[in-house]
Amino acid sequence: MKGRDEELFGAFTRARYPELLRFGRVLAGSTEGGADLVQGALERTLRSWSRLQAKHDPEGYIRRIMVNRSLSLRRRSWREQVVESVPDRPDGIPDSDRQVWVLLGELPARQRAVIALRFLDDLSVAEVASILGISEGTVKSQTAKAKAHLRAALSALIEEGVDDGSSGR
Repeated sequence: MKGRDEELFGAFTRARYPELLRFGRVLAGSTEGGADLVQGALERTLRSWSRLQAKHDPEGYIRRIMVNRSLSLRRRSWREQVVESVPDRPDGIPDSDRQVWVLLGELPARQRAVIALRFLDDLSVAEVASILGISEGTVKSQTAKAKAHLRAALSALIEEGVDDGSSGR
């Protein structure tokens, strides 16, 4: 890799790392898993940087790598993993947001990827379809299914909170 390419890759990485990490966190369900996805994607991107930069869409390539890797890891790890101790709150997420992150983690991987790209990264349907390699109709249907699931689950949580008297009224 030439010196100029290294500078451009470093500048790109510094500028986009927070957004990529947020996307990775949603895909993986944890900050550590998200960081691993980003790191792996950046390593692969570095090898092809000059070619990708010429196409003017290195971020789409990185996100695609992250989605594919996330799906691959999920397929391999269907069994439960044993841990020494369970933290009170995963990843330091505030209690108010914890349930939303838990519900996002329950979505199928493709729906989670679509929700993350559409609403966290504020991408259009066409951009999401391009990154994930699916049709725009699939993006729309996966978005609708994910939103319906989240809406129902959040409604159930709210009703549960009201029923057990924890609503603060």
